[in-house]
Amino acid sequence: MPPKSVGQRRRPTQERARATRELILDTAARLFGERGIADTSTNRIAAEAGISIGTVYRYFSDRAVIVEELLRRLLESVEQRLTQHALGLSDRSILEQVTRILEVITDELVDNARLVRALVAGVQFYNSGIPEFEPRLRLLVKVMVIQILGPGDDHRYDMTSFVLMNTCFAAVLRASALEVDSTERHEAIAMTAQMIAAWCEAQLAAQAA
Repeated sequence: MPPKSVGQRRRPTQERARATRELILDTAARLFGERGIADTSTNRIAAEAGISIGTVYRYFSDRAVIVEELLRRLLESVEQRLTQHALGLSDRSILEQVTRILEVITDELVDNARLVRALVAGVQFYNSGIPEFEPRLRLLVKVMVIQILGPGDDHRYDMTSFVLMNTCFAAVLRASALEVDSTERHEAIAMTAQMIAAWCEAQLAAQAA
């Protein structure tokens, strides 16, 4: 697990405290999606959530920490979906495995499309969470690469994960955009999966030679 952010308060253990914390995050996610991060103040979040600004600061030291937490929560949702629906498909063809992985990630981003757009737009300014976000995502991709290709050179798989993460994430992010309809999304995922599957099959052939 990534180290706890300096500005993040101790996570609550009581049920009411957890509910309040989630209310703040849910409200912030909605407002960020509607207004953008830069135009959403902690005062606005507090007002929309129906709580005091002091309560917001009891859980989050500033707006940037809320952004970090929303990034963390989004990645955990992606990880959970992949674990439930995409990993453990070694009996399927490579194309089916890759397609399913891309579909699962895209579904999660589509479900959070407005927030994802706000995070992408604001991430250059609020970038403190990215150093934690990227290594976790890369490790997840590496696990999937090993599932498809089997054991191999660790350094090569690290580089493979880096390339695939940037290639696939760009395609999935674009496919999950609000203005992309379901038909275009399906076509984008299918084409991306075909390219990755062809590369994987070439790698397997090279290993067997």
